Amino acid sequence: MVHGRIRHEVFAMFVQDSIKSERPADRQDNEFVPVELVRGRTDSGLLIICDHASNRLPARYGTLGLPAHELDRHIGYDIGAEALARALAARLDLPAVISRFSRLLIDPNRGIDDPTLVPALSDGTIIAGNANVDAAEKAYRIAAFYAPYHDAIDRAIDAGTAAGRTPAVFSVHSFTPVWRGIARPWHAGVLWDRDPRLARPLIDLLREDPRLIIGDNEPYSGALRNDTLFRHGTGRGLAHALIEVRQDLIADEEGVAAWTDRLEPILQKLADLPGLDEIKHYGSLSKP
Repeated sequence: MVHGRIRHEVFAMFVQDSIKSERPADRQDNEFVPVELVRGRTDSGLLIICDHASNRLPARYGTLGLPAHELDRHIGYDIGAEALARALAARLDLPAVISRFSRLLIDPNRGIDDPTLVPALSDGTIIAGNANVDAAEKAYRIAAFYAPYHDAIDRAIDAGTAAGRTPAVFSVHSFTPVWRGIARPWHAGVLWDRDPRLARPLIDLLREDPRLIIGDNEPYSGALRNDTLFRHGTGRGLAHALIEVRQDLIADEEGVAAWTDRLEPILQKLADLPGLDEIKHYGSLSKP
């Protein structure tokens, strides 16, 4: 718990410095809401988060110099992830924290020192509106969009702890079916680092369906230094896992409903696992 608090204090100091460095013109986004909290039972034992829920941008950023269709594809957001996260939260009466800005503005699933935090290039597309982002603009985006999202997650976790049950964190993402010309075979993947408490049972339960190809740290690795689950899961000693569902499977209401039906009983079982609400530090496979 000490390590998590230290990381939080360092992050808070960075944000305070960021606010001090704002330019006067950067106060035009007051009406843009960067994060939404979906209400649910705080003592449920689970918290749903969705890092890449939206492709929205504050008005003054326009489309970051992109044609609208670029924002509508996977570089702008995780297609279907928000709908799935909301459906699961509603079905199970779980709290959820939903990001309301595009990952192209600033990626909440990256550490503040990550070079892709404000991406200049994504899947071959140049993000013209990010080409000349200086330190002050980066600091502003952290303070105005990134930090409120992470602060909301911290508050939701603290609310669960105060209610008597520290929640495990379940992060909902989606991945593009084809990457660099290669079709991806997985229907879904579960990403995790060294804490197996939520991830291993989730993988096992999903694999009980013989029709599904379920990746274990596929199509990405779950050991990413300072990403969302590193910050809120690994750093705080909370059980956590990230599910990646292939986007063509949840791109419409029918697909979202099917995956909600599939995941609802699984999450119910996971929430009842003994020890899931314990604070326990496993460390990380990611390099400092």
